[in-house]
Amino acid sequence: MNNKNIVTLVLTLIVSVSTFAQGKKWTLKECVNHALENNISVQQAGLDIKTAEENVITARANFLPTASGSASQNFNFGSFIGQDGNRISIDTRGNSFSLSTGATIFNGFRNINLFKQAKLGIESSELQLDILKNNISLNVVNTFLNILFNKEALKLAKEQVEISQQSYNQIEELVNAGVRAKADLLVAKSQVASDNERLINAQNSVDISLLNLSQLLQISKDNFEIEEINIDLDNAVMVYNSSNEILSYALTNRPEIKNAELNLKNADYNIEIAKSGYYPTLSFGAGLGTSYQHLQGQDDVRQVFLGVDENTGEPIVEFQPNGFAQQLEDNLGYNFGFSLNIPIFNGFRNNANVSRSKITKDRLQLSLEQEKLTLTANVEQAYADAKASLKQYEASKVSVEAQEEAYRNEQNKYDLGVSTAFELEQVRNRLVNAQSSFLNAKYNYVFKTKVLDFYLDKPIIE
Repeated sequence: MNNKNIVTLVLTLIVSVSTFAQGKKWTLKECVNHALENNISVQQAGLDIKTAEENVITARANFLPTASGSASQNFNFGSFIGQDGNRISIDTRGNSFSLSTGATIFNGFRNINLFKQAKLGIESSELQLDILKNNISLNVVNTFLNILFNKEALKLAKEQVEISQQSYNQIEELVNAGVRAKADLLVAKSQVASDNERLINAQNSVDISLLNLSQLLQISKDNFEIEEINIDLDNAVMVYNSSNEILSYALTNRPEIKNAELNLKNADYNIEIAKSGYYPTLSFGAGLGTSYQHLQGQDDVRQVFLGVDENTGEPIVEFQPNGFAQQLEDNLGYNFGFSLNIPIFNGFRNNANVSRSKITKDRLQLSLEQEKLTLTANVEQAYADAKASLKQYEASKVSVEAQEEAYRNEQNKYDLGVSTAFELEQVRNRLVNAQSSFLNAKYNYVFKTKVLDFYLDKPIIE
């Protein structure tokens, strides 16, 4: 393949990728999933779960014995006590080695409660993540529906511009023919300008709402577009008879309540941990150690007593090698033991710790009650909003039908010369306002019902 073909292939790929990017339309499900996968707060909450899992590992390690080893290199100058207990007046160097292990046998159930508390931390972190995901999902759905509303409002604005422009053209012909007064043309021109202004505002609303969603998804706003959904509300009814069934489920299953309950349970563990200060602590320890010593400028030897000379009565000694390995073996020692620490008096610190833990539990109990009150208020408000939005939707639907009939009648009167252009445009403006109110009521009702589904943990992206 020559260079020209390679360049052509690369350019083709670039154009294909660019075309795909421009043609990509995000569905509601894709928007929600992308937000949940890429939101920084969600990622941070995921890291909080991993941290909680590491805390469980740390708490579990409290039940295991500890082990450590040490080694040292020493240099001694002048007079000091040697390994054999005699004073030495010669420079030496030496090594010492040790291994030790220890385990807590009993510490007032502190380790057990710390382990349970750490496991509770994972559940709490997971609930925090669920709360965050729920809020993000609801926010994405609201922003997505806002785009759909603005797009329908834009279509309505375009239609009105076309209608007002056609009306202007017709009136201009009639004015030129001398059938209509020039004042009618000025009214029509004013209406065209007003509808164009409404069109510009509608387009700005679409652009801003698309920008808001792209920022929420943390993606580029360039060429960002959504897939439109046909929302049919011919049979709009309230699915729920009252807020009680929603509230009954929410107070038991919502992650906000579960997390507040976990905080209360965590407070119980804190009280037990504080009470562990009243109990004695029993621990076990064991170790071994050895050492090596070398007299500078001398060989590593040791005197070995062999007996007494029968003739002279002098002791018979022999110098045997006493190297590094031999000394480590000879100096090796072991130890083990138990330690019991009984608390008697520590300035009432344990009492204060227990009291503070109980106060914290009382505060968390109030927090749970407040969480329930807040959830109850939110659910009841959401239900009231949904009922009101349905009534508003039904009323605005009737209003649109009435305004459409009024506009047709006014159009007939205008065609017969009974009505003026100003009166016709006044009626048409009322129709446009009724249509705008109807769109707002429709999408408001859709979102309010999604909020009710949200409190019931039902999918809100379908």
